[in-house]
Amino acid sequence: MKAEAEAEAEAMRGDTPAPQDTTTPVLERLRSGPGGADLPGRRRVAVAVAVVALLAAAPLVLSPYPVSAMTRMLAFAVLVIGVDLLTGVTGLPSLGQAAYFGVGAYTAVLVGVHITPDAMVQALAGLVMGLVAAAVTGWVAVRARGIVFLMLTLAIGESVHQVADTWSAVGGSNGLAGMPPISLFGGPALLAAGFVYWWVLAVAALVFAAVALVVRSPYGRTLRGIRDNEARMRALGYRPALARYGVFCLAGAVAGVGGALWAQQARFFSPGDMGFEVAALALLSVVIGGAGSLWGPCLGAALVLLVRDNLSASIGGHGPLVLGAVFIAVVFLMPRGLAGLTGTRARLRNLTSARRRKENSS
Repeated sequence: MKAEAEAEAEAMRGDTPAPQDTTTPVLERLRSGPGGADLPGRRRVAVAVAVVALLAAAPLVLSPYPVSAMTRMLAFAVLVIGVDLLTGVTGLPSLGQAAYFGVGAYTAVLVGVHITPDAMVQALAGLVMGLVAAAVTGWVAVRARGIVFLMLTLAIGESVHQVADTWSAVGGSNGLAGMPPISLFGGPALLAAGFVYWWVLAVAALVFAAVALVVRSPYGRTLRGIRDNEARMRALGYRPALARYGVFCLAGAVAGVGGALWAQQARFFSPGDMGFEVAALALLSVVIGGAGSLWGPCLGAALVLLVRDNLSASIGGHGPLVLGAVFIAVVFLMPRGLAGLTGTRARLRNLTSARRRKENSS
């Protein structure tokens, strides 16, 4: 009895350590899953792998024509990723990325005609030249914002388009043809549409993953902070102009890769492939897909090219009219684009769960 009384006294004095709550760590482990990884993050990776696997299987079940159409969609989606990096992530709507798309495409064709048919070399050359062109022209554009930035990028795009349309070294208005079939690492030429598709898919997936890492990095958070409140970011010691210049150059490099992929599929490139229409369609793809989501604009790019290149002929050439109607419908009915549908479904699910909990508690 005496021992029990002493134990009770010690507990009252606080000498005995309080029992630890083991519920929270267990719940955290359950939420994070085995190995402590974030379940939503792992789910995104699993979905991405499944999508890439399905896309990779397309040439096995489709004829060459739809495979070639999907190849163009993937190359155009790379351009749209660069536009989304500026428009959705940084808040800089641009109509000039088609210029760097064209620079990358012309570079790939010239490298293929005069140096090597290796697809890797051509893609890297397109990336470098897109980066250089963006670095040369971007230092002026990034000093502006809003409608002034939009007009400056439009002027850059139209200027580069005019140069390509009149410069005989790149074929002028006739374009640049004669590009041999691509090859990889000194191997045989990739003549089948499926092989070219797999190459373009691999590069597009790599570009998407790289840009996604940038968006989720501290630099990406800085860009979103500049988009949301530039004055506060400047007060915290950041340099918004330098950050915008960096992302402008990165977007130009991405567009250059997209142009190289487009030229490798078509083995031809003309000024019409880098004009205002292409720049407008890229920006339209971002709006339709959902600015800032990366994957949504890729869906928007596929939809835009599907309507322009495939459905337009079957509806009497009224593809632009259909795209205009889709744009109006998205603006009014889905302000966050196609990517916003997933958020809407999650919010509805949360509301339903909250209503059920309230009913059960009452």
